[in-house]
Amino acid sequence: MAVTGIGGLFFRAKDPKALGQWYLTHLGVGAPEGVWIWNQQAGPTVFQPFQADSDYFPAGQQTMLNLRVDDLDGLLAGLRAAGIEVITKQEWDAHPEIGRFARIHDPEGNAIELWQPGTPPSGD
Repeated sequence: MAVTGIGGLFFRAKDPKALGQWYLTHLGVGAPEGVWIWNQQAGPTVFQPFQADSDYFPAGQQTMLNLRVDDLDGLLAGLRAAGIEVITKQEWDAHPEIGRFARIHDPEGNAIELWQPGTPPSGD
């Protein structure tokens, strides 16, 4: 027997309803009316423990949400238009085979990584 995928992500929020609406409005995650079952597209999911002192995401944050996207530039344009700060770094995009990355924060300060997967070398 083996795990077949991630069944859910559960986290605390000061205002769960408002935060859920923010995720739905800006990232398309969730569903209206508080029914938060989200049918995702098949694709890679990274499961990666980090060193306790890693500076890859905020020290006060035990986990970081990474969302896979198919049009990073389009999503970032919409987020910026909505007044959401977008962080990009050249070194995050140094490996095109892995993909491209950007970082935003939700209204409660949680870091969210946006990832457009790259195309691994074909090995030919």
